[in-house]
Amino acid sequence: MNGRQAGGRQRSTVAVPPGPDTQDCPYTPVRVLDLDLDDPDGLHSPASAGPVDPRGRVLVLARLHGHPLGVLTVTSPPGDPGYARRALARAVCRELSGAVAAHRAADARALAAREPAVGRPVHSRLPGGDAAAAHPCRLSRSLVLRDPPAISVVVATHNRVRALRQCLDSLLRTGYPRLEVLVVDNAPQDDEARAMVQGRYRGRIRYLREPVAGLARAHNRALTEVTGAITAFTDDDTLVDPDWPAAIAETFAASDRIGCVTGLILPAELETRAQADLQRHGGYDKGFTMRTWSLADPPGDPLFPFTAGRFGSGANMAFRTGLLHTMGGFDPATGTGTAARGGDDLLGFFRALVAGATLAYQPDAVVWHRPSQDPDALPAQAFGYGAGFGAFLAAAVAHEPAMLPALARRLPRGVHYAATRRRDATAQHDGWSRRLSLLEVQGLLYGPLGYLRASRSARRLGAGG
Repeated sequence: MNGRQAGGRQRSTVAVPPGPDTQDCPYTPVRVLDLDLDDPDGLHSPASAGPVDPRGRVLVLARLHGHPLGVLTVTSPPGDPGYARRALARAVCRELSGAVAAHRAADARALAAREPAVGRPVHSRLPGGDAAAAHPCRLSRSLVLRDPPAISVVVATHNRVRALRQCLDSLLRTGYPRLEVLVVDNAPQDDEARAMVQGRYRGRIRYLREPVAGLARAHNRALTEVTGAITAFTDDDTLVDPDWPAAIAETFAASDRIGCVTGLILPAELETRAQADLQRHGGYDKGFTMRTWSLADPPGDPLFPFTAGRFGSGANMAFRTGLLHTMGGFDPATGTGTAARGGDDLLGFFRALVAGATLAYQPDAVVWHRPSQDPDALPAQAFGYGAGFGAFLAAAVAHEPAMLPALARRLPRGVHYAATRRRDATAQHDGWSRRLSLLEVQGLLYGPLGYLRASRSARRLGAGG
């Protein structure tokens, strides 16, 4: 794992085993685990809170007091079940010691600032009692949970009932006190999802149906029904972290200017080479440092605010519901299931920024995503990423024509910047990675045409949502 210290936290990317470069080598599955450093014996998988035996190759999300600090990878030899735990301890010291020390120092300073010269102990006056006193980093979340905002969670699904059930179970396990969950069955081939939701989750989860294919259209269908002040979105092939809705609520509470929150997405499993390849080429990990973006305080990125893919992903995003309604929802000519192939989430981020809102990336809001096990998914994903981005650029100009001069000014520097980053990223790989990059470029060129085709189709069908 390569990382650098940023903002008091270790920023790193998810390490995955060799993939496309070594197709002739046998693939060894990687177990994905979760560990809070306050409980070294509490290793568990994203799908279960029960203990696990960390043998073989493991990838671990390391946290402290619930806050993600980085990912670690270790390999245990056969016959030594304790090796992985010892190796993890060494890896923490080697790779995350700075992040751990900075976190503990910040907690100590916050605790000292609240300690009165005389009087009752701090924990007797803080929401959350002993836990909030021991970990001041959790105090703001405890304050928010005293009067939590209502959150509506939208899960669009298409013929993946088993994955959907696991996603919904993870949402209900969060225990967030004001959580509304809506499932939108998008162009289903049968009634299996409806039967499962209305049977297994009767009275707890609402079922909606959108007969016309398109992720944006499915999200717009939900927007006609949501009741929460915040609307969050995730996919049917994810598992949400128990703290996910609370971390979202805490981030929105930090400032009225924040109109959109995205979060950390990590792989829930890496059981096959195809999953490892997908994670390597298109992983959604955006790091472990909270960030914000706004037009009032633009970053140095030469394509900002058009580089919306840096802000997050639609599998882990939330908006103030009022802002979404002001924006008119999502463009039904974008998203999976349309000729545009994607771009709905990127366009949502872009339009929120143009509307004057601040966008925040909160790594505490963790979602675990299951990459596809289909070996043919990687080329399609590479083309789809490019197509979605191209469709987003076309849609951005269509919705915000006043931004066209800004895009024209940024495009030459942005293309050079993106090409340099892609060349650096693929320099160590073989022709397979270069072919994937070529597919992305082909998708990028197709994207505006795909958006035009999808727009014509949407006009024939009528506006979605």
